[in-house]
Amino acid sequence: MESLLKQLTQGRALFFIIVLGIGGTFQTGYHVTAISSPSPFIKSFINSSLTGRFEVAEPETVRFIWSAVVGLYGLGGLFGSMGIKLMTGKLGRKKTLLWNDVISMAAAVVMFTSKSANSFEMILLSRFFFGFVAGLGQHVHIIYLGESSPKRIRGLVTLTSSTILSMGKLSGQVAGLNETLGSQDCWNILLCLAAFFSAAQLLALPFFPEAPRYLLIEKNNREECQQALRCLWGSGDHSKEIEEMLEEQVAIGSERSTGLLELLRDKRLRWQILTVLVLQISIQFCGISAISMFSYKIFQEAGIAEDKIRYVTLGVGMSEVLTSITCGFLIERVGRRVLLWGAFAGMSLIMSLLTITLHLQAFSTWLPYCSVVLIFLFVFFYCGGPAGVFPSLSHEIFIQSCRPAAFVFTGMLRWLGFSVVGFAFPFLIDHLKSFIFLLFACICLAAALYVFFVLPETKGKTLLEIAEEFDRIEVCRSPSSDDRCLQKQETRL
Repeated sequence: MESLLKQLTQGRALFFIIVLGIGGTFQTGYHVTAISSPSPFIKSFINSSLTGRFEVAEPETVRFIWSAVVGLYGLGGLFGSMGIKLMTGKLGRKKTLLWNDVISMAAAVVMFTSKSANSFEMILLSRFFFGFVAGLGQHVHIIYLGESSPKRIRGLVTLTSSTILSMGKLSGQVAGLNETLGSQDCWNILLCLAAFFSAAQLLALPFFPEAPRYLLIEKNNREECQQALRCLWGSGDHSKEIEEMLEEQVAIGSERSTGLLELLRDKRLRWQILTVLVLQISIQFCGISAISMFSYKIFQEAGIAEDKIRYVTLGVGMSEVLTSITCGFLIERVGRRVLLWGAFAGMSLIMSLLTITLHLQAFSTWLPYCSVVLIFLFVFFYCGGPAGVFPSLSHEIFIQSCRPAAFVFTGMLRWLGFSVVGFAFPFLIDHLKSFIFLLFACICLAAALYVFFVLPETKGKTLLEIAEEFDRIEVCRSPSSDDRCLQKQETRL
């Protein structure tokens, strides 16, 4: 641990990670949780705004507008993720985040003034742009971190994006309490509070360099790359990092940056794309959203007073942050693969047990307490596995020319999945009740098997070595293969 802290404090890397985070994944986490607490007040505001204009407000109309307030955030996130390649290619990583901060602050002004203007349309507009900021900033944040970190601690550095995301969620929960900003008078302030962090990034980020890999591989500026490495990681010997970048630059050659359709058509990248697809879908449909929906009822049936449940929920958020930090110290020791398949297997088991405890809780007084423990365990496995490891893995498995398009693909999967979860899960829960957790258990088990049998380890390897590992995954059609479907040839590079 002392070695890690030393590496992070030799230069300005630690401050760089914090500054990137407050304008990156922190925004996403904050807006995901901050909208829950003031929802009754926003619905009341929509009702009064409609009544003031048309003298009557139909409940169906209010419900539709509220659904649009929630849904436009996901739509904005989709558009933001679609703009990753275009903006990072034209502006670079640093300027993209700076312009993203400007959009965030403009959206906050619209949200803040919506109340005095008595305009629910302004809420809709600001929610769309908050989603755009989240969709763009979250993925550029991960790209920027990965392209600025040395190989030996690349996993730890990129994993901080997940830790800061969890901190954003927790901050949204704390700010949404009635004792803070979750009240009738302050809901508009609550929803635009994250823009203060965007302003902080806008002021601080210009003092940090552009991503070193971007400077050398795409801009062919070795001198600025060396200056950036010294600024972030101190004045030590960075020749190995530069040599690795030059090897990747030679491998890419004159190949231009890959577009999304080109990425999906490239047979050389089929296993990387399949890996992103499997893991992203598994994360979206592993059951974390259902846990959020069921947790209030589970805590209530465990005998926790209603006015105390929100504080227990804060405890879940705090455990998410602590688990993410713990994962940061494990990822470079244990590796990505073990954390992923172990976590998915544990999540599958927990979902199966949760189905049993929820279905039988009427027959025993102690089963609801088991359900509470299982929720905390699920959050532990989720944050210590897929939520923590995926940002690092999604960066490592693509080389420089393919990475922006790959993050467009990842972002589209994420935000489309976000929309599907929002629309489909309430109906599934109504029909399946607690048995929906069996569906999640199967999804988690399938992800665990894919990672265990297919995914190569990426710890401590260069991006070119990782690409070669994926090239060695083969589909076996030989009759002498004992009818096995997949075979991974192990290599030692």
